[in-house]
Amino acid sequence: MSGPDSSGGVVELRVHGVSGASPAQVLGLQQTGQVAGDRSGGFYRPRPRSSDSASVPGVTLEAYRWGDLPSGTVTRTLAVVFLLPFMLVNVAIWMRPANPASEAAVKSLCRVLGLTLTVLYVLAIAGVALDLVGWKCLASPSCLTGRSWLSWLGGRTIGLRLAVLALVPAAAIGLIWLISCRPGRAFEAFRAPDQGGSACRLDTVGQWDAEPLVGRLRAIHVAAAFATLDLVLLLAQGARDASAATIALTAITGVILTSCVGMLCTPPLMDRYPADQRLDRVTRTLRTAAIILTVVVVAHVSTSSQPWPQERGLPGYDPTVVGVFAAQTTLMAALGVVLLWYRSRERDATPLFGLGALVVAATGISTAVAYSAELVCRVADFLDRGVPTGEGIATGPPRAFTWAIYGFFRAVVVTAIVAVLVILISRRSRRRAAAAIVARDFPNAPAEAELRLRQVRDAIARARFTEKLVPLAVVYGCLAGLATATTTVGLLGQLPGDVIERNIRLPAEAITFAIALSSWVIGAIILGLVIGAIFAYRTEPYRRYIGVLWDLGTFWPRAAHPFAPPCYSRRAVPELARRITYLVERGDAVLLTGHSHGSILLAAAVLQLRPQIGDRVALLTHGSPLRRFCARPFPAYLDDAALQEIGQRVGWRWVNLWRDTDPIGGWIFSPNPSPAPDTTGDPTAAVDRRQRDPRDVVTPPGDSVAPPIHGHWPDESDEPFTEAVRELVRRLGGRAGPTTTPR
Repeated sequence: MSGPDSSGGVVELRVHGVSGASPAQVLGLQQTGQVAGDRSGGFYRPRPRSSDSASVPGVTLEAYRWGDLPSGTVTRTLAVVFLLPFMLVNVAIWMRPANPASEAAVKSLCRVLGLTLTVLYVLAIAGVALDLVGWKCLASPSCLTGRSWLSWLGGRTIGLRLAVLALVPAAAIGLIWLISCRPGRAFEAFRAPDQGGSACRLDTVGQWDAEPLVGRLRAIHVAAAFATLDLVLLLAQGARDASAATIALTAITGVILTSCVGMLCTPPLMDRYPADQRLDRVTRTLRTAAIILTVVVVAHVSTSSQPWPQERGLPGYDPTVVGVFAAQTTLMAALGVVLLWYRSRERDATPLFGLGALVVAATGISTAVAYSAELVCRVADFLDRGVPTGEGIATGPPRAFTWAIYGFFRAVVVTAIVAVLVILISRRSRRRAAAAIVARDFPNAPAEAELRLRQVRDAIARARFTEKLVPLAVVYGCLAGLATATTTVGLLGQLPGDVIERNIRLPAEAITFAIALSSWVIGAIILGLVIGAIFAYRTEPYRRYIGVLWDLGTFWPRAAHPFAPPCYSRRAVPELARRITYLVERGDAVLLTGHSHGSILLAAAVLQLRPQIGDRVALLTHGSPLRRFCARPFPAYLDDAALQEIGQRVGWRWVNLWRDTDPIGGWIFSPNPSPAPDTTGDPTAAVDRRQRDPRDVVTPPGDSVAPPIHGHWPDESDEPFTEAVRELVRRLGGRAGPTTTPR
């Protein structure tokens, strides 16, 4: 990116939020500007010529657009939907407590949890190919009728059927391996400038070259995936004939899986940087051994010509699935103990009672379980050819997946009930607080503004509900963990309806209906996520809402799961730091303005600047979630000390604008700010500037509607924003003249 030839002035570098705005929108370079009305109908005028070059005269505008980095192509955007569980577990590893003693335990547990997701991914596809198709459908004449694409395997031996169909999960492993490799090289050309010596760990997000670690994790996960496929085949054959060859191959498979878990439990070894050639050779050897073993196992199974045992499902498959669910439950319980032990004891230091990593990890696990159960159940329903629902549930998918869907139904229903209760219980306090804010902001509002005042109160009350999501997250996380634990009942051969009818007298048919409905709800949610991802890619305004999850999730480097979406901050943060350094070194002062998630990118970039560069930099954040969604959930990487260091890096030339109507952004240092005089000695007191929103509740002369409620939407043309720009330009030593507006 090249800049103008002139230097020695002030450059305002704007960074947008998750909306994916165009450069023209960020810079405000539209040919026309609205002077009255609202979005449905309004009046426009050509913008003054001066507004095409700067919001404040004497300042050169520049925009950094990063909106397409997390999404990119449609294929990549859709991949994020299906890789969502991997992304959530990867985010959880960054939410560890600030206590350094917790690092090794949290990393180990999150990485092993990530490995169970890979194992579950393989088991779900193996369940479709080997259990439903290879074992059940190919043995049923009614299932094969009219399906020529399957009937050619119907007369083959069971060993040959399973060997051929094992190519399906093997191809799925190869596909996700390929997907995880391709984006890993996208940001290789972008490296951070020389480190600024920050004591804050947030600066490592852009400086850390994650490829060595991701390569090791990828090799381990691929090895575990192929070993899981081998285990399914060997357990099925071992139920018929536990020959010496089968036992030996099973033992080798167990050694590979144990080695994978063991390596993930040694963070100091896995995190070595730069690349450790010996460690890389070990992980690659493990992966190669697993692939060779798979070839041997498939060949061994295909040569079997003896009759296999006639069982309801593939021998050994159900216990394997339940074993994975039990392992996930145990790991989540251990993670909860570690988080509670090391959490900060200070009041309100961390949200979710210090269990943020557990809640996010449990959500990722439950999402993966829902995906897997839905895949198996939908294929079973397709192969059943209209069998009644109750009979299909009893004879189709493995019992563990049926219990998983029931657990999802229970978690959603209970969470929804709690959500309604939280809304009702908190409504009065939220409205009371909103009414006090409105009364303070608009003390002399006329009687005809009562409707507008009510709308403002409702907007503030809705914005304050963000904090009320904490108990909902805790409830859902606990229920998700309980759901995976109850899947072990499937080993007893019991269905949810039978157990519940026997114990609480609720008709089994009602539970069967709830399970069937839940399965379709999961399918509808997945379809909705896919459609939402497509719209988020194609429609910029829609991306503001749907893109929040992707942009926040992919901000963090891959450190727990190699199949998670790639981290765009590896490019965005060093690219911003490099551009700022270039502008300062050529003689400019730089005013950084970041909206929403753009303020997080700028905070990480500021921490990478050398001290002499920071002396010529100022920071203006608006709608910033630095405190609300970053400092509290990620205390090890962005705590109070880190926020203080950001201010020190820019010489406390920092202004943060926030609104009570904003459900995402907020204050950073003080919820009740007021510009403090220099004699206070506390520079943080002058950072936060609360904006009244809307500007007024009365329709101004010449207009037909009252000023809009902006909430989280950026508005660089607002007078508070322009005043903050002028103030920071003066503090940088520049000259800021008066500003004209089109109104």
